[in-house]
Amino acid sequence: MQTDLTTLTVTEAAEARRSIRSYKDRPVPAEDLREILRITSLAPSAFNVQPWRFVVVQDADTRERLKEAAFGQKQVGAAPAVIVLYSDIRDALDTLEEVVHPNYPAEERPAVANGFRTSFSAKPAVEQAAWGTGQSYIALGYLLLAAQSLGYATSPMLGFDPAKVKEILGLPEHVTVPALVALGEADEEGFPHHRHPVERIATFR
Repeated sequence: MQTDLTTLTVTEAAEARRSIRSYKDRPVPAEDLREILRITSLAPSAFNVQPWRFVVVQDADTRERLKEAAFGQKQVGAAPAVIVLYSDIRDALDTLEEVVHPNYPAEERPAVANGFRTSFSAKPAVEQAAWGTGQSYIALGYLLLAAQSLGYATSPMLGFDPAKVKEILGLPEHVTVPALVALGEADEEGFPHHRHPVERIATFR
């Protein structure tokens, strides 16, 4: 199944994106979901650790259960796909060798991975989890723009019970869940942007 959605530039996607709560009853093709996540995976992370992980939920019954965990937010049940963004810093630390850049000399790569693993493992578990969550928010921004660039609407949500989400999806207890993202073709326009001007939020020195 191929889509005929027009690809937008980054600027066009940012200007077009709205938080949408009503969606057309039409599934998102698998190749589009994979492309959205491929683009999302290009997000930067400190030391290239990439602690973010995703569960793409398309099953209607599972989405209804997630809707309950998200305090009844209708977009969870209405969207054809809900992407659950979670951070698994434990898995990231266990597999650091996978993310050490191949441009490092082969003999240096183990030391690079072990150096970060040793220093990071000394941090309390709560601090580790918070770090992974913070890194994952970078991926969230990429995900929203990637989806919009392919013509798909989104609604990022922070209002949900993380423990229930993890139980529904069978995720490990140690992971954190920064956001749920409803995704699909919009069935409403949504509110236009209402943002501070640059002068309100930035200073130049």
